Amino acid sequence: MKNHMSFKTEVIEKVSALLAAAFGLIAALAWNGAIQELFTVIFGEQGSLVALFAYAVIVTIIAVIAVILIGRAAAKAKREDEVAATRR
Repeated sequence: MKNHMSFKTEVIEKVSALLAAAFGLIAALAWNGAIQELFTVIFGEQGSLVALFAYAVIVTIIAVIAVILIGRAAAKAKREDEVAATRR
């Protein structure tokens, strides 16, 4: 028999996910501003094409590395949970 969530539980889960995404966007925008300012200090004029491309490449590399590390950590935690569940 499938475990069906109540409508209230589903709404709470969806609102929770939406709020987490919203705060993630706010944090990303804050970091974006800080990193852009850093590049302005390093490269000078913010509109410099070289600075914009350097910014985009560096942020992309950091994002890819972060996603890989988070994925590995999540997979490890899942494996540990599965091992713990089999021992019960």
